Amino acid sequence: MVTCYLKYVIDPYKLNEFEEYGKMWIRLVNKLGGTHQGYFLPHEGANNIACALFTFPSLAAYEEYRVKMALDAECQ
Repeated sequence: MVTCYLKYVIDPYKLNEFEEYGKMWIRLVNKLGGTHQGYFLPHEGANNIACALFTFPSLAAYEEYRVKMALDAECQ
């Protein structure tokens, strides 16, 4: 199993846009063979940081996702 970790710095003036982006990527990761674990915020400290975790059953599956993602119109 391979889990990817992404760190985001959120613009506080664009929270609605980040929410839309986040919901879109949950669907896209799942559509392209992964499992999106969701977005996580720190319980202390800066309130403009988020991370996302998404998992693939193998490194080969993750590499296949990256190829599909590069060709998928919705991912562009």
